Amino acid sequence: MITRMSHACIYVLDQERAKEFYVGKLGFTLHTDVTMGAEFEGAGQGFRWLTVSPPEQPDVEIILADCGMGHDAGTAEQLRALVAKGVLGPGVLATDDCRRTYEELSERGVVFTQEPVERPYGVEALLRDDSGNWFSLSQTLPGAVQ
Repeated sequence: MITRMSHACIYVLDQERAKEFYVGKLGFTLHTDVTMGAEFEGAGQGFRWLTVSPPEQPDVEIILADCGMGHDAGTAEQLRALVAKGVLGPGVLATDDCRRTYEELSERGVVFTQEPVERPYGVEALLRDDSGNWFSLSQTLPGAVQ
């Protein structure tokens, strides 16, 4: 029986830059940063296993994956183009105060494509990571539609 989700994957264009962004700007915690060897099936030359965790969810790891990890060269290039174009929205980042978090992250240099606005489910702003992935930064309000 499946008991929980432990990892989620976000494809990034540069793992070192992504690490700096997620840890330095978003405030995530670095969980794992190791190079796996060629002995892993399909790894070829090896790959970097880089994960971060939201500070309040240390048991959830977000894999900051190179677009080439597990893909052939053609697929990796297509994936890089989609990430860079900004068409991938990997998820929602929850906050207790969207407007305050928006201000804090803006001061750290995080790029927002939408300022906080009222929605039926709460308050939402949209941000992009350093690779082009976009996220909803959301605050659920009491009594809001969920």
